[in-house]
Amino acid sequence: MNDAPRTGDPTAGTATALSGAVPAKRWLYVIPVAAIMYMLAYLDRNNVSVVLPYMHGDLDLSNADKGLAGGIFFLGYVFLQIPAAVLAQRWSARKTVLILMVAWGLSAVLSGLVQSRAQFYAARFVLGFFEGGVWPAVLILLASWFPLRERARANALWMACLPLSSVLMAPLSGWMLDHASWRWVLVLQGVPPLLWALVWWFAVSDRPAQARWISPAEADHLARALAADEAAKPATGGGSYLGAVRQRSVLVLIGVYFFWITGFYGFSLWLPAVIKELTHNGSATEVGLLTAVPFTVALVVMIGNAVWSDRTGRRRQAVAIPLVVGIAALLLGQAVHGAVPRMLLLCVTAAAVYAPYGPFWAIPGQLLRFEVVAVAMGLINALGNLGGFAGPYLVGWLTDVTGTSLTGFAVLAGFLAVAVILVTLGLRPGPARPGGGSAGIPSDEANSPSSSVS
Repeated sequence: MNDAPRTGDPTAGTATALSGAVPAKRWLYVIPVAAIMYMLAYLDRNNVSVVLPYMHGDLDLSNADKGLAGGIFFLGYVFLQIPAAVLAQRWSARKTVLILMVAWGLSAVLSGLVQSRAQFYAARFVLGFFEGGVWPAVLILLASWFPLRERARANALWMACLPLSSVLMAPLSGWMLDHASWRWVLVLQGVPPLLWALVWWFAVSDRPAQARWISPAEADHLARALAADEAAKPATGGGSYLGAVRQRSVLVLIGVYFFWITGFYGFSLWLPAVIKELTHNGSATEVGLLTAVPFTVALVVMIGNAVWSDRTGRRRQAVAIPLVVGIAALLLGQAVHGAVPRMLLLCVTAAAVYAPYGPFWAIPGQLLRFEVVAVAMGLINALGNLGGFAGPYLVGWLTDVTGTSLTGFAVLAGFLAVAVILVTLGLRPGPARPGGGSAGIPSDEANSPSSSVS
């Protein structure tokens, strides 16, 4: 996997991998560049949530129309998930993401030039189409740089770009809306990905062996640790894509992700509208600044939960417990009155729905070998993100029908509850296989720091 000389007993590599006493430049080179890249993607995806309350009938959008505009992105999002994952694995994650970055940047610029509802829907669909392949491609990239014992932390630090993007960009979008039309906001925010593509091309390598900045010690450590991870995994479906994705655990992960993401985006994309209501139609700048507060809390909790997950190996609990908290906060938020209590509950909800990201995306890497995990992650993300269409549209439609957001958020809580049931009961540790491994998700004990298999 790399050009560094390898000497000594193979078990020494495992010992080195567990000691952590090796250079760690990958945390400073790979994660920040990937995080900024996806921050820009998330900005172009979610800026519509800040823009929609201030379009002032420009395209004559009802609440249901606004929900559709927020959600139709995810219909386009599903198409390139598996193709991009396979390209990233077999060809190059670096080149795959570069092409998609340029395409989504151009699509984001064009979304500010639409003249009708139909064109706006189409622009959002195309934006989702090109952004869709980025997530699984980066997960494949990270799987080549971070062993399983570090995977939840690596995932979470990269995925921290999701709340961080909202922390930084929601106030920026609000300020821009106070000084320019929504069209200019969308156009100008589509330009940064085109510029960052140059940074991505020169800073990122597909594997440690291809990076100029990595030391031989770190490259050798990674090669040994990743090889040990692969050797410890059970064979899945004879190594075929179809056999891997037909596993019960993969199907359960699809279900968990769908119901979780329905609640996640149903909450996230309507959060600025709720805060605007709390501020009694405050300015766009004020709403943007206040919208950043829940996402700041989410950022801290998200990283803390991932660290706990890596240290204990308790992936299922790290997904289920935050979602239970999110359910309670969503429901309480509709029952209490007063701007301050409701704002506090919005912060709790945001933290709860973001917290599972790192641990959840560490699970497929534990279940599947590298040669098939790309397709599985693409499928999980593709079908699961259909919830990103369902959530925003449900909230908008139910708000129009009932005249209150209470019903919509109660339904979102129900979706999160199904996700909790699936991850708790559907991903129980399976019976041990002869020679090691498990028929289901590896047990929590098998993933603890004291074990040789993460």
